[in-house]
Amino acid sequence: MPELPVSGTHLETYRGRAEAALTTLFDGELVGRADARLREAMRYSLLAGGKRLRPVLLYAAATAVGGSRASSPDTDRAACAIECIHTYSLIHDDLPAMDNDDLRRGQPTCHKAFDEATAILAGDALQTLGFELLCAADSVDAATRLALVAELASASGSRGMVGGQAVDVAHVGRPITAATLESMHALKTGALIRAALRMGALLGAADVRARACLDEYARCIGLAFQVQDDILDITGD
Repeated sequence: MPELPVSGTHLETYRGRAEAALTTLFDGELVGRADARLREAMRYSLLAGGKRLRPVLLYAAATAVGGSRASSPDTDRAACAIECIHTYSLIHDDLPAMDNDDLRRGQPTCHKAFDEATAILAGDALQTLGFELLCAADSVDAATRLALVAELASASGSRGMVGGQAVDVAHVGRPITAATLESMHALKTGALIRAALRMGALLGAADVRARACLDEYARCIGLAFQVQDDILDITGD
């Protein structure tokens, strides 16, 4: 099994690398030509901090399988891509029609800092930007690039994160079985965590056994992360 480099030092290194890549992204022409208010709303949410767990796991997986691409700018693009998707989901989750939250990471949510329409558009723009970044990964061969896009799309849509959110919305104020709860967690949170590790494995050209090991790790850490998040929802102030 590949050994994931996820010590405290590694975590901070990867997190810093992700922050730097995300900041650089907004200086490039992919975002620089956007409407000023839309761009500011995107920046506001994307650069608001956070654990950067998904980029960290992507970097760790690519490094663990010994791929030469682990230090490539295209690995940075893939890390930014998955964080764009994650951030879009947070913006939309916070909207009045969903969780109706006022704060995110200690500051006003996007729709509170700007307005609801701008928040929806910022989320939409970040979602599409994620796939644009993967398509621009020029040093990666076409087959791998397509596999990265497919992995992120599957984890983000009705068979992944969005599907999990739909289950969550359907059970607000209603009883939920343990099996349905676990399935919801696997889709809503686990799918994107799994995608991060699988995308890292693709960038590192991992073999079948290494991919299977990383997949099992992703299943376990995704569930643990969601359990902790649920406990904090109940006990946190």
